[in-house]
Amino acid sequence: MITYLEQLKREFLEHVEIEKGNSLKTVNNYDYYIGRFFDFAKISEPKEISDEKIREYRLYLNRQPGVKIRGQESGNLKKNTQNYHLIALRSFLKYLMKRGITSLSPERIDLAKIKERSLDLISSAELNRLLSAPLTLASTDNKFDGPKKLRDKAILELFFSTGLRLSELCSINRDLDLSKDEFSIRGKGEKVRVVFLSDSAKDAIREYLKIRKDMDEPLFIQYSQNSGKSNRLTPRSVERIVKYYAIVAGISKKVTPHIIRHSFATDLLSNGADIRSVQMMLGHANIATTQIYTHITDKQLRDVHKKFHSKK
Repeated sequence: MITYLEQLKREFLEHVEIEKGNSLKTVNNYDYYIGRFFDFAKISEPKEISDEKIREYRLYLNRQPGVKIRGQESGNLKKNTQNYHLIALRSFLKYLMKRGITSLSPERIDLAKIKERSLDLISSAELNRLLSAPLTLASTDNKFDGPKKLRDKAILELFFSTGLRLSELCSINRDLDLSKDEFSIRGKGEKVRVVFLSDSAKDAIREYLKIRKDMDEPLFIQYSQNSGKSNRLTPRSVERIVKYYAIVAGISKKVTPHIIRHSFATDLLSNGADIRSVQMMLGHANIATTQIYTHITDKQLRDVHKKFHSKK
């Protein structure tokens, strides 16, 4: 028999999905994290959620083993993973408060302090080699001849021009209006934002579309050598494409679509863009997510250091 607390959790998850417009993945994550707390605390009423229960739960999470890597434990559960559990629980408590249901105040739950996130970045020179690779460095590889090279050039240019997420880029259709310098994209949480096209990105897309002989709807398609059937390029395929060109461009670091997104953000901030604008272009719901870039892109501080720091 379902308890009152389980019923409230179900209603909260429906609220997250329908009213807040979060993805099913987010809903499933919240379901798992909150359910894990319920299983640990052995409670059935909202009023049973107490400071003591939270304290015991935090100790429990902190002592849980992390994921196994090659059969070996990777230490205890990471602090950011512990925080995912607590964030979900805090959101649930905020929902209860909004409905006037007596329980622990969400403000009573503090998150664990974590180390400042480090960024994997590539240099400007490496980025330029990557963007040029499809039409130059890869010219001797028959596997990427013709349409594939033009497609891949357009993919890389579009990533750096817009800062799109991988899933967002794969969702674009070919009816993109290239007479404009911008277009709308639906991102996380079904939120729509505007992204901007550089001249080089528009040129690369035009060249790619010129050689398309199909009538398929997606902007970026797979080329199947067996069946002759083409369809939308998958996120995994795009990851492989980026990795391939990073290797041919002689970049020893791991390069992913998300690292190109990092390059997009740091390039804007390094050249004087304000953080609020970058937040909007990246589609970050919280500006704290965007602030991870600021400590490595403060051009003014760098110039002051060069001008005034002793060079003895």
